[in-house]
Amino acid sequence: MKHLFFLISFAFIQLAVQAETATTSFVDFVNPLIGSQSNHELSNGNTYPAIARPWGMNFWVPQTNVMGDGWVYNYTDTHIRGFKQTHQPSPWINDYGQFSLMPMKGIIINENKRASWFSHKAEIAKPYYYSVYLADYDITTEITPTERAAFFRFTFSESDSSAVVIDAFDRGSYIKIIPEENKIIGYTTRNSGGVPDNFKNYFVVQFDKKVKFISTWKNESLSAEKELTDNHVGAVVGFKTRRGEVVQAKVASSFISFEQAERNLNEIGTKTFDQVKVEGRNKWNETLGVVDIKANVDQMRTFYSCLYRSTLFPRMFYEIDVAGKPYHYSPYNGKVLPGYMFTDNGFWDTFRAQFPLINLFYPSLNAKIQEGLLNTYKESGFLPEWASPGHRDCMVGNNSASIVSDAILKGITPKELQLPLYEAMKTSANSNHPQIRSTGRRGVDYYNKLGYVPYNVGINESAARTLEYAYDDWCIYQVGLKLNRPKEEIEVYKNRSRNFQNLFDPSHNLMRGKNEDGTFQSPYNPLKWGDAFTEGNGWHYTWSVFHDINKLKSLMGGEKVFAGMLDSVFALPPIFDNSYYGGTIHEIREMQIMNMGNYAHGNQPIQHMIYLYDYARQPWKTQYWAREVMDKLYLPTPDGYCGDEDNGQTSAWYIFSSLGFYPVCPGTNQYIVGSPMVQKATISLENGKKIVIDAFGNNKDNRYIQSLLVNKKPYTLNYLDFSEMQKGQTLLFNMDNKPNMSRGISLRDLPYSYSAVETEK
Repeated sequence: MKHLFFLISFAFIQLAVQAETATTSFVDFVNPLIGSQSNHELSNGNTYPAIARPWGMNFWVPQTNVMGDGWVYNYTDTHIRGFKQTHQPSPWINDYGQFSLMPMKGIIINENKRASWFSHKAEIAKPYYYSVYLADYDITTEITPTERAAFFRFTFSESDSSAVVIDAFDRGSYIKIIPEENKIIGYTTRNSGGVPDNFKNYFVVQFDKKVKFISTWKNESLSAEKELTDNHVGAVVGFKTRRGEVVQAKVASSFISFEQAERNLNEIGTKTFDQVKVEGRNKWNETLGVVDIKANVDQMRTFYSCLYRSTLFPRMFYEIDVAGKPYHYSPYNGKVLPGYMFTDNGFWDTFRAQFPLINLFYPSLNAKIQEGLLNTYKESGFLPEWASPGHRDCMVGNNSASIVSDAILKGITPKELQLPLYEAMKTSANSNHPQIRSTGRRGVDYYNKLGYVPYNVGINESAARTLEYAYDDWCIYQVGLKLNRPKEEIEVYKNRSRNFQNLFDPSHNLMRGKNEDGTFQSPYNPLKWGDAFTEGNGWHYTWSVFHDINKLKSLMGGEKVFAGMLDSVFALPPIFDNSYYGGTIHEIREMQIMNMGNYAHGNQPIQHMIYLYDYARQPWKTQYWAREVMDKLYLPTPDGYCGDEDNGQTSAWYIFSSLGFYPVCPGTNQYIVGSPMVQKATISLENGKKIVIDAFGNNKDNRYIQSLLVNKKPYTLNYLDFSEMQKGQTLLFNMDNKPNMSRGISLRDLPYSYSAVETEK
């Protein structure tokens, strides 16, 4: 009778929500300014308002900071210097392929002198549209983008000297004016690394009004030349305008050629500004509308803003040729080649949740990404680990193995690509890039010989590398099994997947760096950030045994001790040792100020830890802490994140957790059950099936699952299965303010652990 009551209530709620959301515009909940109130010392996201199409090749951003500064837009800034085409994935990685347009009165080339006051009160930021009033010039600038082009609309005041400055930036640029066509072409080479010597971003700017004055400039001085190549060049276009007169500019770029830039301009073609704007709005609604949720307004703003962030990267780095086929400039060998290419992603961050989100919501996109990864391997000899646009020396691990394996094991990767990608994983796992230390595996010879990367051989963050390599080896092993590879071939990776055990120190019940001679590093401070670990400490990285939590429990002395160690992360004060860095890095500060003990959600290594209580048969603690993090650490405000957003990863954590489950171990079919924040959600899968989630009685206090019905049947497992979800599911959560300590506590309720599966065999 109790279940019948829930089902009847569920039916009425479903009808009410359908009526309420019939005209929902998902993109209206998105605030691109969330996370933009950040700096070097404290990250509240380290984001910028990316005016773009989903996964678009080019983004646009109002530039409040100086040329070359990774903090291109900060919410507390008061001046805009230009409107920049950007490809920046992170302020720490910085940008490439960048140039800007800036409207004004008169001709002011210097970026600081031309900067204008602006106010957020006269600013509109949407994913598909940006508008701002430039107070010093009495000009309104509007931008609406396509994937590779953008439409500008400038509303000028009355002036004989209205102008637009095109800045191709320094470190090598080219500009050419074509006065009879009101057109500027040029290229920029400014970058922060990861490009071949012949890298250029070719651009075209086409105005719709006959120009009164047009000139090139070099190093801030006007030139009589129609064509210039130098360190820093640009152009200025002048008009005579009436008050309220609109001048429009169509802009496109290409990494391939000027001809391709012109072809990319056809994404706008004869469309009006408003038509492109509506098209962009519709595209974002289509992308975001894969998940239709009901929650309070702030939660909906946070949710859809996070989903927007999760659908920006990795960006398209391919273009469409004259025959309508994808092709790309290779940031690895400088050639123009056929096929897909994606970039601007750090897999150390995004393997955890952002790519699993793409696999669940947008699998056809990931099929293209996987082809792009294979192209990267063909063009460079390695799968990427941090690409922007080519290989970058940043972070640790070999987590391309996770991203490739999860797509293969879930049947997303086209069959003809699976074996070549498996071979690519093996190559990347057994070598290190000769120039880029983070590509492949640094310390691979030690790892393969000793079963760990030694602490004392000059390889930084050795314990973090070892733990991630072991998980990556498990990923390779799983793909080898699926592809029926020879036993002697895959046994190597099976055995190496156990290497995490080599770093477990029973005297601390934590992971610890180990020297080449087999002794543990000494002295050892589990609260020391960095050193043997990456942007974390021993308390953070010990849990990075994604594939075999059962064995980690055993190493710690059993389930109760394991759960107690999880508790300790929150019970510890937020103390730290920052001596490895010689100062307090922003990740440490973000942990310190959140009042959650030593839990550091602002950085990725520990973000899955909350869900490990499900493996310890204490799922109510997962439910408590998941909601605690969602409620306290995510807000729809400029300071709304608790650390670096990082290419969609920190956002994807919120998306999954809001829906009530999380992918602790990509490569398995399991999502670990948490506590849904939403009152209701409908996920529309690409195969036409739907996952309907209803959290009956859900509110801020009712964070605990009393019962769960899956397709109307009682369900106690602490995980959901991807294959079953693909068939369509209805999840009915009954929520309460008191934990149910008798649910999810049998051995059969526990999620996958490799050693448990091996024992069963």
